Amino acid sequence: MLELATPVQYVKGIGPRLAEILAAKDIHTVDDLLHYLPFRYEDRLNPRSINELRAGEMATVIAEVRTSGLFRTRRMPIFQMTAGQGRTRLRCIWFNATYLRDRFKPGQMVALYGKVEEDQYGGELQLVQPQFEVLDDSNDGGSSGAAEQKAAASLEVGRIVPIYESAGQGRLTSRWFRRIIHTALENLPSGLPDAIPAAVRSHLSLISPRDALWGVHWPEPGESFDDLQASRTPAHIRLIFEELFFIELGLELKRREQKAQTGIAFRLDDPVREAIKKILPFHPTTAQKRVLKEIASDMEKPFPMRRLLQGDVGSGKTIVAFEAAIIAIENGYQVALMAPTEILAQQHYFSARRILENAGYRVVLLTGSLEDERKRETRRHIAQGNAQLVIGTHALIEKKVDFANLGLVIVDEQHRFGVMQRFKLMKKNPSKDRVGTAALGRPVERSSANIGEPDVLVMTATPIPRTLALTLYGDLDISVVDEMPPGRAPIVTRRVGDERSDEVWQFLRKQVAAGHQAYVVYPVIEENEETELKAAMKMYAELSKKVFPDLRVAVLHGRMGPDLKEQVMRMFQKGELDVLVSTTVIEVGVDVANASVMVIEHAERFGLAQLHQLRGRIGRGAAKSYCVLMTGGKISEEGERRLDAMVRTNDGFKIAELDLELRGPGEFFGTKQAGLPSFRVANIIRDRKLLEAAKHEAAAVLAGPNAEVSQEDISRALVHMRSRWQKTYGLVEVG
Repeated sequence: MLELATPVQYVKGIGPRLAEILAAKDIHTVDDLLHYLPFRYEDRLNPRSINELRAGEMATVIAEVRTSGLFRTRRMPIFQMTAGQGRTRLRCIWFNATYLRDRFKPGQMVALYGKVEEDQYGGELQLVQPQFEVLDDSNDGGSSGAAEQKAAASLEVGRIVPIYESAGQGRLTSRWFRRIIHTALENLPSGLPDAIPAAVRSHLSLISPRDALWGVHWPEPGESFDDLQASRTPAHIRLIFEELFFIELGLELKRREQKAQTGIAFRLDDPVREAIKKILPFHPTTAQKRVLKEIASDMEKPFPMRRLLQGDVGSGKTIVAFEAAIIAIENGYQVALMAPTEILAQQHYFSARRILENAGYRVVLLTGSLEDERKRETRRHIAQGNAQLVIGTHALIEKKVDFANLGLVIVDEQHRFGVMQRFKLMKKNPSKDRVGTAALGRPVERSSANIGEPDVLVMTATPIPRTLALTLYGDLDISVVDEMPPGRAPIVTRRVGDERSDEVWQFLRKQVAAGHQAYVVYPVIEENEETELKAAMKMYAELSKKVFPDLRVAVLHGRMGPDLKEQVMRMFQKGELDVLVSTTVIEVGVDVANASVMVIEHAERFGLAQLHQLRGRIGRGAAKSYCVLMTGGKISEEGERRLDAMVRTNDGFKIAELDLELRGPGEFFGTKQAGLPSFRVANIIRDRKLLEAAKHEAAAVLAGPNAEVSQEDISRALVHMRSRWQKTYGLVEVG
């Protein structure tokens, strides 16, 4: 008998050599193998006859190979195979498929799946680029013997058949996985342990683990084919919920452990409230007031705050973060604000000085590009406690940087940092007693009992749908600034082909003549013949010399030195430039109220969230603002959806939802170090309702033993969670 923890090499038909190939797919144990789910199913219970096929439908056809061959045309090689059922025949074609040259032999039985199309010349039906499987192929991952071939044949036809992604560059085929997974299931013990408490299983009518594994790989004939394709059978729901439940259980446990830690109970009295009011440059919105109240309430508590502050571009998150900083500073503590780029750190630094220095607060900037002497001086001020608000990049977590009394850590654009980077910054606190000094010289006595973990406020201008936030930041409380400051008109967004560029430049010139400034954004710095994209440097030369020779035009990109970048940005902020030609270096942190026009060239090449972030650089003043999306060449279907969304709405949360659907959560954040757990069976876009249910049930289980959940249930669930999901929690951990 096999156990779930058995190394996969001991499954019959695998061995050490094939186990190495499976390891590349993160399949190490029998449990991993059984959670390698089909990505779709084929109905081979009732495969279609060729005579029944209709143009436009998706169909499975099982037929015999008659002829095949490679034909070369002027444009590309085309591989054609003719399959037959009795006297009827069906043509199948694949483009650029020279790899199929020796794949088919006359007399082989093949299963074909694809869209039926009508040949535009002869009117015959055909399958174009169909997925296929040779049903009697002996060269299949080391299959042995006629008896095994005959036994395996019953897994291929006359039933709903699971289709798996191949592995090892096609060496381990879908058919191989079917045979191996079937063998593994047959050798499992009849009663697999179930760590989900009985009360939770009852609430959601969950089937047993063993039934779920059989049902997801080998559905019964009566199973709904639509539910299978949508991963909504009882078997799928059981496995998906199980994965989400134990992740949410770990997050809930993490949250409770954090609240058991010693934090800093910040005082929020009348002097602190007056200090906050004094720095406000404008009357806060209702959303800003609500969010500050949530943050202040957390900061008063004796355990560390762990809160996510999210909001759309331009919603006023930064001023809320500065207000939180005042609470810490007025209590005699230092505040660190870490940003992912020097431009964003500098932007925060300039804003902080403008808002805070007149009130007597000491603000410093620490980035990698500072001169060594200035770095040493800044580090000395930080270590001595003279610097109250320290703004910087990754330079803040260098070993040479020591804080005197760090009370609040603010991390901007969190998904651009790794978890350990944030953790290092949180640990920059001494453990010995100190006497702090509030901003205006008021001494603040602190006992050793009040020296604890600093509070953490995570900020992001990337609107994160609630479903994703529950997982990505599941151990953080969430505050959302969901209201724009008054007087901000929606940005008018239009898309045009680059053949109308003359009209666009004429419109831009009129806006500059009216006293406004403009951005022109390109996706690359230097021209690349392969991509045929207009390059920022080339277009800067053309715009400054030919199109706008009478205007003040400058260029900004990531390869420029920090001093030159800062000089260009300051000139643009002071109104000394009319047009700024830029790459996506302006995506975050650049705030120029007078900039009311943005032209984005090759807009179809940008991601949706990136387009929205870029657009957020305008519309920050009272003037009506315009974003022009210029496109060139053929646009993909997905590209069309991105552009349409930009024209249709300014709502960052709606845009984020669509972007998440288009790209999926992994690509949405770009990197695993962002903190996104790696799911085996769940999909947080598709399974959002199950995620909510899992969160609710996990909280109920950890609330303690009761009539439904015993202490034994809780202990069993926690043991299972720790043994199976520890790696996942490492990703979502706050510190």
